[in-house]
Amino acid sequence: MEAYGKILLIAMPVFLLLVLFEKWYGWRKGLDTVRNMDMISSLSSGVTNVTKDVLGLSIALISYEWLLTHLAITSIKATWLTYAIAFIVLDFAGYTVHALDHRINFFWNSHIVHHSSEEFNLACALRQSVSVFVRLFVILLLPAAVLGVPAEVIAVVAPLHLFAQFWYHTRHIDKMGWLEKIIVTPSHHRVHHAINPEYMDKNYGQIFIVWDKLLGTFQEEMKEVTPVYGVSRPVRTWNPIKINFLHMWLLIKDAWHTQNWKDKFRIWFMPTGWRPADVALKFPVYKIEDVYNFEKYNTKGSTIFATWIWVQMLMLLLFVSYLFGNIATIGSPDIFLYGGFIFIFVYAFTELMDRNKYAIVWEILKAVLGIYIITSSGDWFGSNKFYPGISTILIAYFLLSIAVSAWLAFSTNNETNTFSVATE
Repeated sequence: MEAYGKILLIAMPVFLLLVLFEKWYGWRKGLDTVRNMDMISSLSSGVTNVTKDVLGLSIALISYEWLLTHLAITSIKATWLTYAIAFIVLDFAGYTVHALDHRINFFWNSHIVHHSSEEFNLACALRQSVSVFVRLFVILLLPAAVLGVPAEVIAVVAPLHLFAQFWYHTRHIDKMGWLEKIIVTPSHHRVHHAINPEYMDKNYGQIFIVWDKLLGTFQEEMKEVTPVYGVSRPVRTWNPIKINFLHMWLLIKDAWHTQNWKDKFRIWFMPTGWRPADVALKFPVYKIEDVYNFEKYNTKGSTIFATWIWVQMLMLLLFVSYLFGNIATIGSPDIFLYGGFIFIFVYAFTELMDRNKYAIVWEILKAVLGIYIITSSGDWFGSNKFYPGISTILIAYFLLSIAVSAWLAFSTNNETNTFSVATE
C-alpha cells in the first residue's frame, strides 16, 4: 500500500498536467474535447479508484503467488526477457477480461464507469471502477505462473501496463502509420469508446492490437463514420460513485421484478444490455437509438459555481495526496476512516455538480466527519507537525464549504442544460 501510494504521488500531478495541457491544446486548435464538469467528474472518479486500491479494498480468490507455487513447471530468472514475456501475458489477460466486461451483463457493471463520459479525452482514461471487490483477473495469469515468471516481475509490470493505457485516450492524434498494425493507438481506442453501431464492442486490446486482429474483434476507424462517445443507456450524472453501481442496481431491480424464475438467474450472465421481456415492457429504460441526434448531459452553472467546483477538486487532491504520502504514519484503522472521508467528499461535491439539493446533506456529513476527526484527536492525522495551524484552517474550510455549497444548491436553477451531440 505504502509503495503504491508513493508512486501515485508522482503519477497524479503528471496525469493532471497532461489533462490540463490537452484542454489548453484543444482550445488553441479550435477543437476543445474537454468540458469542465466532465473533466472534474473523471478526475474525481480516478481519485476514488486509486483510494480504493491503495487501501487494498479488494481481494483475490487465488493469489498469483499461490499459482506460482503450485503450478510452475520451471523457474525463470528476472531478466529483460522475463519482463517482456510477463508484459505480453498480462496484455492478453487484459484483453480477455476486457472482452468479458463488455459482453456479459454482470461484468459490465465494473466497466461502465470507464465508458460513461460522452467525451473522449485523457481525463476519461481516469474513469476507473470502485465496484470490483473480488478480483478474478489473476486466474488469467496461468500461463505466466506455469512458466515460473516471478511474482515481483508481475508486481512491476502490472502498474506499467496500466499507466501505458493512458495516452491513447485523445482525439488530437490521428492515425499513426505502421504502428496501427501492432499497438493500440488513439484511432483504435476511439472506435472502442464509440456507440456507433459500426463500432460497438470492438478493439478490446489494451497495449497490443494484434489480439483483436487475430480473434476477429478489430474495427478500423472510418472517415465516413465519426465516433460518438458514451454508453447507449446514458448515466446522466457526474457522480462517479453512482455511476459505478447504476448497472448493477438495474440488474437487481430487473431480477426482482421479472415473473420468470429462469430470467431471475440468467439475467446476470446474458449479453450486456439484455433484460427480461416482461420487465422491459413494464419498466422501460431510455436508450439512445440515433447516435447522431441525442442530448449530452450537462448542468447549468455560473462562473462562481464552476470556480467553487474547481476549489473543491483541488482540496480533494490535497487531501488524497496527504493520505498517499503518509499511509505508514496514519496507520490502520485510521487510513480506512480517511478513505471513507474521501468517498464522502467525492459524493458531496459531485452531487452538487448535478445540481441536486440533497448535496448539502452529504456536504454536512463530510464537514461533521472532518471536524469530528480534528476535535477528537486534536489533529488531522498528524499534520500539525508540518504546520501547527492546519487544524484551524481545515475547520474553517469545512464550515465555509457548507455555507457556499448550501448557497449554490438552493440559489440557482437545478434544471439540466442539455445540448445536441455534435459531429465533425
